[in-house]
Amino acid sequence: MTENATPSATLAAFAAGLQFDAIPAAVLRRTEDLFLDWFASALAGKGARPVEAIESYARAMGPADGSAEVLISRRMTSPHFAAMANAAASHYAEQDDVHNGSVFHPAAVVFPAALAVAQERAASGREFLTAVVAGYEVGIRVGEFLGRSHYRIFHTTATAGTLAAAAAAGRLLGLDAATMLHAFGSAGTQAAGLWEFLRDAADSKQLHTAHAASSGLASAYLARAGLTGARQILEGPQGMAAGMSSDADPARLTDQLGTRWATAETSFKYHASCRHTHPSADALLSLMQTHGLQADDIESVTTLVHQGAIDVLGRVTVPSTVHQAKFSMGTVLGLIAEYGYAGLNEFEQHFLNPRVAAFRDRVRMELDPEVDAAYPQRWIGKVLVKTRDGRTLSARVDEPKGDPGNTLTRAELEDKAQRLAAYGRAATPQEMQALIARIWTIADAPHIGRWLAPAA
Repeated sequence: MTENATPSATLAAFAAGLQFDAIPAAVLRRTEDLFLDWFASALAGKGARPVEAIESYARAMGPADGSAEVLISRRMTSPHFAAMANAAASHYAEQDDVHNGSVFHPAAVVFPAALAVAQERAASGREFLTAVVAGYEVGIRVGEFLGRSHYRIFHTTATAGTLAAAAAAGRLLGLDAATMLHAFGSAGTQAAGLWEFLRDAADSKQLHTAHAASSGLASAYLARAGLTGARQILEGPQGMAAGMSSDADPARLTDQLGTRWATAETSFKYHASCRHTHPSADALLSLMQTHGLQADDIESVTTLVHQGAIDVLGRVTVPSTVHQAKFSMGTVLGLIAEYGYAGLNEFEQHFLNPRVAAFRDRVRMELDPEVDAAYPQRWIGKVLVKTRDGRTLSARVDEPKGDPGNTLTRAELEDKAQRLAAYGRAATPQEMQALIARIWTIADAPHIGRWLAPAA
């Protein structure tokens, strides 16, 4: 950090000045993995009522043609409305990525903004990847800066995500450091997203990502046009931390910029549910496999969790929709116990199954000091199971499936992508195979064009 530079200014200068050649090859390959994972997650949102409502709004308010692609409808429109629709779609299936330490889903806000601007500018693959990394690095650090107290009330993907989208879009627009800082100011003053929607099974989660991606993109374009924003929107006395956090740490904003690549720390989702359920799901599955248990053998399950899991999942007791079921610890573990996997089809077909519901009612969450102390840097899974024959069994998982230390291979990512596309009926297996091959070589692309043929 230069003398007298604020953390916001240092972060903006990093995003504006990031160069492709400065990014390690392993981070670039990880970014390609993340792009495929996001692309398929967006396709999986096709047909979902809240996603289609946002796409209907975008169709009514945006131009009928343009430079940027809406993946679920295969139509072209302006970058603003394409980013809005694609962000909504990619956060529906609960299969998009997550960064543990910031409790932030970067892909759902960074890729929609970056893809829209890259298509509008006919940017190269190298420029696109650089912008995406800039967005991830900024958004993750803002999420870490805002801290655990922020996440208790605010959906970090909606708040930090606005700045992440601005960073990605601003990098593609070639904003200098001072102009990028103005983009951050405009993005931060629009940052919003509250968890209250979970109590009502409301559709706000898709609105959160739609708003973050499109508002971040707009902030970058407005800054380019000369609109100024607060220069200390993050750490200022009336900035985001002042209004949204009680444990903000400004040092996290500039943590090892250019040497610690937070992008590579991002996890993939294996189960199609809220990430807070995954550690317990993996621990229960491991226990059942080790001891040869069936669902009927289990009298009760206690999941030993961090406070964040209780704050988010504790609001859902008896889920009334598929999406709400993905935030029900008992439902997720019921699907694991009955089917060995909590995937898209398991939720759609079985979340109201009486056997799953009965198992759900035998699950409770309990705060565990070790798990809570490790969170959010590590998401440990611990379960205690009482069996009907009187045994008490336990299991733990230190790295849930999909974490960097237990990651998905490219073959697994390709399989996941095919399943996501099939779920949304948004692309054929042959189209997906071609898209996958194209994504693996995106760094060599001279420009980012459209990805899917127009709808017939």
